[in-house]
Amino acid sequence: MTSITKTLKALADPNRLRILLLLKGEELSVAELQEILAMGQSTISTHLSQLKQAELVEDRRTGKSNHYRLATDAPNGAALKGHHFSRAEAAEGTVGVLAPDGRSFLLELLARAEREIPEAAADQAAMRRVLKKRQDKTRAFFDSVAGRLGKDYVPGKSWKSLAEALLRLMPPMVIADLGSGEGAFAFQLAARAKKVIAVDASAKMIEVGRELAARHGINNIDYRLGDMEEIPIADGEVDLVFFSQSLHHALHPERAIQEAARILAPGGRIVVLDLLKHRFEEAREMYADEWLGFSEAELESMLENAGFVHVEASVVDKEPETPQFQTLLATGAKAL
Repeated sequence: MTSITKTLKALADPNRLRILLLLKGEELSVAELQEILAMGQSTISTHLSQLKQAELVEDRRTGKSNHYRLATDAPNGAALKGHHFSRAEAAEGTVGVLAPDGRSFLLELLARAEREIPEAAADQAAMRRVLKKRQDKTRAFFDSVAGRLGKDYVPGKSWKSLAEALLRLMPPMVIADLGSGEGAFAFQLAARAKKVIAVDASAKMIEVGRELAARHGINNIDYRLGDMEEIPIADGEVDLVFFSQSLHHALHPERAIQEAARILAPGGRIVVLDLLKHRFEEAREMYADEWLGFSEAELESMLENAGFVHVEASVVDKEPETPQFQTLLATGAKAL
């Protein structure tokens, strides 16, 4: 366990506080932090190294770089638990009289720092621009392959896994296909659905999908341009939400799942087809994957945290060729 002295020393630098404020809500790479903070790579790396040593941040490998985030468990919980703030601080309402644990202490300190550091608001605005660039990169990939999906190989998409999912569908209903692409799966759903709302962040994909639907006389697919984390569908508008090999493209999968819960009517169901967690790093560049799949436990946890009940997750297919992607199927229901 890191010492209380090292922790407080790490928190004493304004620039390290700026970094912690950014990492409180997002995972960011060194390059992204450079762009946001307008600092050199060596400076950012030095600050991150000191914050890691103080156990205030943690990282995960994503392709050729690391992404950093605020540590799940702040250090020195026992040491900080009994820290008393002054009456003036307590009166301001910025902190509690007692911080219950290390992480609460850190979050309270960051809340105060956000008001006192002049650059904090500009940093948040800059971070939003950086995250938009990250999303634009993913959209650019799908724009480039629009019209070819369904013909080209996409890891995890197989008729066996889709058939497994279709067996779980209820009678005709309003279905949302999130991250639909040009709509290959939406076409299958439309054969039984009252209506399919196909949502994708790529304008080119939406354009191609509409042309294909018109060409084949399919009139019950409603194509909508939008992001999985801000779905252009009203509360309770659909009976079933489908993520078919799309959730691993979301910047924040848990937010996409929460949005799915919002648009579902009470009693509605969610179906997620995605990749089981793997180590094929090339998928990030080849298929614009943000995440290298999910474990069964991770998907179940995301669904349960969003309020879904009767949650199940299991592997339903494994590809014979290397890298032998496995397809994960998860389902749940929105409480009545």
